[in-house]
Amino acid sequence: MAASREHPDLVRRHGHVVILVEDDAGLRTALERMLRTAGFEAQAYADAESVLADHSVDWADCMVIDVGLPALSGFDLLQRLRDRGVTAPAVVISAQDEQRLRLEAERRGVMHFLAKPFLGSALLRLLDGVIGNGPAAGGIRPS
Repeated sequence: MAASREHPDLVRRHGHVVILVEDDAGLRTALERMLRTAGFEAQAYADAESVLADHSVDWADCMVIDVGLPALSGFDLLQRLRDRGVTAPAVVISAQDEQRLRLEAERRGVMHFLAKPFLGSALLRLLDGVIGNGPAAGGIRPS
């Protein structure tokens, strides 16, 4: 893709793989579209088991994981991926904006927590910072 003045961010994001794990089909589809439109290569999954079965996720640049997945929680998924050697940074999203979840995220080494509903631009800013295309947001912060 050639660089252009109209879409400099799209050029920088092209080729970066973001794993998205969200059990809500409507939200998953919307976030996947937004990520692709923004220039990321998004791989979307409805549950933790699907992610664990796909070893192509091992080379992702970043992961966006919902905490409240059906069988295996987002935190447990992240731990299993870490045990497998996946080192991609993670952004945790949750419909429950509770201090205990933020503390659990921090304890597990997650640097970014977004409470639903959130603006798509907030997620894109975090991803740019995490992947290195923009200023890092740094630490667990409310959004």
